[in-house]
Amino acid sequence: MLKDIDSSAILAVATLDRAHHFYGHILGLDLRSDDGNVLVYRTGATRLMIYVSEFAGTNQANAVVWGLGNQFDPIIADLQAKGVVFEHYDMMERDGDIHVAGDFKAAWFKDPDGNLLHINNM
Repeated sequence: MLKDIDSSAILAVATLDRAHHFYGHILGLDLRSDDGNVLVYRTGATRLMIYVSEFAGTNQANAVVWGLGNQFDPIIADLQAKGVVFEHYDMMERDGDIHVAGDFKAAWFKDPDGNLLHINNM
């Protein structure tokens, strides 16, 4: 039933202005709509929806993941240059901010509300 239908991620934030600065300017996502209550960004062939909630940032697991392929290293460098702070975990070997397991590379960072975002080289 849903297997042929695109899905999108949705994230709760405390304020739309702060979220727009982060998702639109730091991450460089294209804003597709803003009705004053919900921001919708294009990210690849999908959408990321942002809305205000008192429960913003309470999820302690991955909220969104991007598979960057061979763009992983330059995107990491760009995010670091923009001041993004990466999370460090003990679950894998680490090379600086990058978690490594064989050919797999991954990094995690949080948005201003504490939503956990994940990028990898897959």
